[in-house]
Amino acid sequence: MSIMPRPERSSGGWVVVPCEDLSAEMTFCTKGLGLQLQRISPADDPRVAEVTGRGLRLRLRRQPNPAPIDLALEGPSQEGDLPLTSPAGHRVWFEDSSAGQALPANAPELVISRAGDDSAWGVGRAGMQYRDLIPGRYGGRFIASHIRIPTGGPVPDNVHFHAIRFQMIHCVRGWVRLVYEDQGEPFVMRAGECVLQPPHIRHRVLESSDGLEVVEIACPAEHDTFLDHDLELPTARVLPGRDFHGQRFVHPNGDLGEWALMTGGLRQRDLGVAAATDGLASAALLSPVLGKQGRLPWVHDGELRFGFVTNGSWTVLLDGAEEQRLDAGDSIALPPACAAELSSVDQNAELLEVRVAAESGTV
Repeated sequence: MSIMPRPERSSGGWVVVPCEDLSAEMTFCTKGLGLQLQRISPADDPRVAEVTGRGLRLRLRRQPNPAPIDLALEGPSQEGDLPLTSPAGHRVWFEDSSAGQALPANAPELVISRAGDDSAWGVGRAGMQYRDLIPGRYGGRFIASHIRIPTGGPVPDNVHFHAIRFQMIHCVRGWVRLVYEDQGEPFVMRAGECVLQPPHIRHRVLESSDGLEVVEIACPAEHDTFLDHDLELPTARVLPGRDFHGQRFVHPNGDLGEWALMTGGLRQRDLGVAAATDGLASAALLSPVLGKQGRLPWVHDGELRFGFVTNGSWTVLLDGAEEQRLDAGDSIALPPACAAELSSVDQNAELLEVRVAAESGTV
């Protein structure tokens, strides 16, 4: 198997594409690939042409005996045949960030993560600190992260989006200023609020308070993040009900809704995720009713049932025998085979519960 040479790059990020027939190569790039011609020189006997688009800046340069190279363009192929070949013999591949990928098989297990382990923290994207709450990641199906920014201020983030099936962020402490595609001006998410980030919605983290803490749950665990250098946020249009791959953006904008009574002396505040994902997932805050110790049978038949203690303390009785105490910052991921009972320890107890239904599919 022959290995194609790496493209030569000139100053300014241009990829040099050698060719004998400059006119034919230009026609292939503009009419065949939909790129735009930006410059041609000299006028009487063109030797160089520059074309841009679909993630590339190509400098076509006329020369004898060009060596073929590989080029990768963003977006789906218009032809359906991969790869395409230019008149000069260059192979053109297509990288479609919107194309689906198979989800890893779910491998649920009982996972209890404790807040006091400082060695579990590492530095992730944009300098934020991450703690992995499900180290085994359910076989790659899910990731749950405790994220913090000890010192607030502007966040060195860019406009980006994620190729995900499900992703939500809940603010535990402090506040963070965010902006999302087609959702209006930047807003502040405060403690007790969440956002549902639909697949491929462009967004950016702008700034945060000191001591910001959030919990993020996403599926699949390893998913691509793409930067969008062309889109400016906020966008001119505002479409609060826009559909992003079957989901809608959610943020309560200060309106957290009413607490609803549950059986067993508990109450819950629905965070709007179930309606926005058409039942794929749900999220709620649980708290005991004043003067009562809340108890809840905690079993499920879905892909994930995850709890993060945002305040106070809880106990979980596992399979009628083993009792685990969960304090603020602790979390639990419960497999469907495990019978459990959740109980509040004190009146200040509050728990974020996230559930994902059993459903196959692609990202």
